[in-house]
Amino acid sequence: MERHTPVKNIGILAHVDAGKTTLTEQLLHKTGVVKNPGSVDKGTTYTDSLEVEKQRGISVKASDVNFTWKDVNINIIDTPGHVDFSGEVQRAIRVLDGAVLLISAVEGVEPQTEVYFNTLKTMKTPTIIFINKIDRVGADALRVLNEVQNVLTCSAVPLEICDLENPQELQVESIFQEKFKGNRHMEYLLETMADKDEELLQKYLEEENLSFEFIWDKLKALIAGGEIYPVIYGATLKGIGVLELLDLLIEVIPFAPDISDDDLSALVFKIHHDSSQGKASYVRLFSGKIRNRDVLYNHSKGMNEKVTQIKKLQGIKEIDVDEVHAGEIARVFGLSKSVVGDVLGNPLGIPDATTNIALPLMTTQVFPKVKEDYMKMVEAFLELEEEDPLLNVEWVREKNELHLQIMGTIQLEILENILKSRFGIQVFFGKPSVIYKETPSSDGIGFERYTMPKPCWAVVKFEIKPLPQGSGLVYESKVRTEKIKQRYQNEIQEQLPITLKQGLYGWEVVDLKVTLIDGEDHVMHSNPGDFHIATAMGIMNGLKNIGTTLLEPIIGFRISVPEEIGGKVLNDIVNMRGNFHSTEVSKDTFTVEGKMPVATSLDYPVKLGITSHGKGVMTTKFSGYSPIPLELGKKRERVGVNPLDRAKYILYARNAIN
Repeated sequence: MERHTPVKNIGILAHVDAGKTTLTEQLLHKTGVVKNPGSVDKGTTYTDSLEVEKQRGISVKASDVNFTWKDVNINIIDTPGHVDFSGEVQRAIRVLDGAVLLISAVEGVEPQTEVYFNTLKTMKTPTIIFINKIDRVGADALRVLNEVQNVLTCSAVPLEICDLENPQELQVESIFQEKFKGNRHMEYLLETMADKDEELLQKYLEEENLSFEFIWDKLKALIAGGEIYPVIYGATLKGIGVLELLDLLIEVIPFAPDISDDDLSALVFKIHHDSSQGKASYVRLFSGKIRNRDVLYNHSKGMNEKVTQIKKLQGIKEIDVDEVHAGEIARVFGLSKSVVGDVLGNPLGIPDATTNIALPLMTTQVFPKVKEDYMKMVEAFLELEEEDPLLNVEWVREKNELHLQIMGTIQLEILENILKSRFGIQVFFGKPSVIYKETPSSDGIGFERYTMPKPCWAVVKFEIKPLPQGSGLVYESKVRTEKIKQRYQNEIQEQLPITLKQGLYGWEVVDLKVTLIDGEDHVMHSNPGDFHIATAMGIMNGLKNIGTTLLEPIIGFRISVPEEIGGKVLNDIVNMRGNFHSTEVSKDTFTVEGKMPVATSLDYPVKLGITSHGKGVMTTKFSGYSPIPLELGKKRERVGVNPLDRAKYILYARNAIN
């Protein structure tokens, strides 16, 4: 087998303002890529390349850099921390060999910290926990370590002892020293490891003298398997802990497997449109190789596309290359039809997208400030949707309306800025509204016999059942191909998710099982498209028969305010139809945790800031959808003709009317 320079793809993840970008800048500096690290405050960072990122001091796009440390080639993906841009994190996580999870020694474990960690844990991604900002006023490394072990995982083990008694002389020492043998940190490490390794457990119980080399070898294997999470400390702004992190990255994060001689298995995880070079697909290769001029099979699209150029990072600069191999990340040009999530080659080598950490909860309409810019605006948002599929752009042509889905209001500010700076278009947005959903209220049957006006013939009968929250759409066919030919059954399966985009109240119908239990085609009269039409009418007939329940998005929250206004905050929560399950008063600060609807709390962060004179802090995370009476929710105007208006829908579907 031909050997290539091994590589490690590492993601840096954290809640907003934990210091991810500062860490990336320090990594570039310590490895000699840049002479001086950039500053977030001064807008001089190498990874925040967009003008809006420099202005706002936050990352809105995942950015990648490359460096070599002790002959190991490392790609770093610096991800955004703000929840509005967590879609970037979701797309990046699938291509990682390992991760660094940053946690502030002042703020501790925050909502997005928990969301990201749970995803990394589910995917068994080897992860180093880096407790940052130990130099800050209010830093408490021990408290945050306890939070990590209580909230995130009891398998988090400190590899260092952090002494913050004297802020002028921060002391961080490795526990792998003779003087710390028998220390409580070393004992905790051994006990945690012994629960997961039989050989170590046996030696530990027999009180054998375990060498550091033996412990380290066992520890590396457990970290690589996602069973142990090492914890180290630092202050990235001062460069403290960065060299220790670099050494840990090359020692405990495994290399991407070098299987370049196997069939190609690659994932498109990011799209970027370059004004001079056109559309670039960011591709992670899990096996095989890609050469310039290769014709690649896009498994997701069922089509071939030809590679016209390949670039990869060397430091912070891109270089042209003739080929890339398993484990590497590259920008590939020529894949004009590819979108985020597409699989190139064999899908078997691609990690599953096991968890959705980004879910748009609001929708808004966008308008051009200059009426003549309308089509330019539509084209711009369709291009942006290729880069961020979660925008779910909906262009209602007959009404000249453009709708999109968003994660939050900061995202709107960023989009407005991008439209102006990149496309030269000034836009404004309508008031965001919550994205509701629907689910079947009970079991039932949907039926359609579409046999007139001829020529047509499609008969379908569906059983519809509600499923637990988060189940999505499950489809099954119990009809033999002798009754409905396979090509017509394919039409049914294609139409289902399209029809369910709009239920009885205009919202997407979720968490249900649809089973095709009967039906028939006709050898003479059935035509392509007939079962598309019949499916839409049959499903809507079933939903009308059984009814649907409206669902509203719920967020979990944590609010901290001065103690004297704690009672007012609790009253606000009740008025927003929220509930709370935990309250605490510590050092004149009142903290409450609970859940509340998104619809009633959209403006509450601003209100809280006014009430608390800027001293209140509110953090949130998506908790799920919950049933709500229709009178407390909202209907949505249907786009297109309703299949329940049978005669009109048939004419519409057959292009007899607009």
